[in-house]
Amino acid sequence: MKFQNTKYLYISTLLAFILIPLGGLTTDIYIPSLPAMAQDLNVPVEKVQVSLLLFMVSSGFSQLFIGSILDSFGRYRINIMALIAFSLASFIIALVPDIYVIYLMRIVQGITVSLILVGKRAFFVDLYKGEKLKHYTSLFSIVWATAPIIAPFIGGYLQVLFGWQSNFYLLGGITLVILLFELRFTGESLQNFEVFKRKEIVSVYRKMLGTPDFYLGLIIIGLSYSQLVVYGMVSPFIIEKVYGFSPVVTGYSSLASGIALMTGGIISKVLIKKELFSKINSAIILQLIVVVVMFAVSSEFNGISILLGFTLSLHLLSGFVFNNVYAYSLQRFTTNAGIASGLTGGGVYVVSSVVGYGLINAFEIKEIQTFALVNFVIIALLSISIFLFKKAVVGKNETPASLIRSKVEG
Repeated sequence: MKFQNTKYLYISTLLAFILIPLGGLTTDIYIPSLPAMAQDLNVPVEKVQVSLLLFMVSSGFSQLFIGSILDSFGRYRINIMALIAFSLASFIIALVPDIYVIYLMRIVQGITVSLILVGKRAFFVDLYKGEKLKHYTSLFSIVWATAPIIAPFIGGYLQVLFGWQSNFYLLGGITLVILLFELRFTGESLQNFEVFKRKEIVSVYRKMLGTPDFYLGLIIIGLSYSQLVVYGMVSPFIIEKVYGFSPVVTGYSSLASGIALMTGGIISKVLIKKELFSKINSAIILQLIVVVVMFAVSSEFNGISILLGFTLSLHLLSGFVFNNVYAYSLQRFTTNAGIASGLTGGGVYVVSSVVGYGLINAFEIKEIQTFALVNFVIIALLSISIFLFKKAVVGKNETPASLIRSKVEG
């Protein structure tokens, strides 16, 4: 067994941070190409959108369960195999432009991304403790937000210059390069392997998913991310088909959305010492104000500037809520880091994909007012979830104020 060499810990930590945005990169890089893919593959728009859904659902559900595998069998060898499989799936999508082959490979990508991400998040819990761990976990959602920033921006130009297949060639090539660095500099980070005992593992899952503040936290971060999912799925068609702009403009709009999301995460880190619920309650109230004004203004005015202006405000506030609750959830159960990491990451994808795709199918989003209405529904669900989350946290045995602060120090 090749264990992590402390000599290369800095490089391994950097590689872990590089891989954390892989899920978002795999989703967002081909968002500007969705209309072109539908035309090239000669399928309805809805069928191309399903490829996004399949990736998110397969990634989300697999993250829910693979934590126990990683805690029992380690991170390193599984990560290496997952990187190889992910790269192969990316090249197959580019080389075999058939919608059903794409569906299958997107499921493979979803599962392999889950293995990679859960292992890398657990890597930090394995090797860092105390303030160092809190510092790194507080950076997770900020680093994760780099994917919505750079992926559609790059994807828009790739679509215009080389076509949609180039997005998947790039994904396959990047993961191959990272694989070489992983083989050279990383190793197994888990020191104490858990014996794979089904009953005990089921008991751990039951304990975590039966803890109200934990599962409500997963719902909150999933709902927060669903705002980006909805925008990512509908924005290419509104911007390119309704407003008549190029995929490059779609890429720039997603770039701005990702910057807004990351800015919200950075603000939450700056306000790390503030009490949790005063922060997220303020953010939700601001979101409600923004979406109501958005609905009113869009009844008189229309255009990409109106769409982006209000969307960026919503995504900044969404990133703020996401980062606060994500850090809380990830540190809730440190003794089973792999399972906690998997449930947290998987919860984001499962909730956001189900809510996002469900709302897209329930509402035909072709203009700003309907888009505002869908965001209002998400924010209303968030408000209810946060109210229940607060009751669950305060209802615990620990002193509420000190506990809340300590949980979000990271």
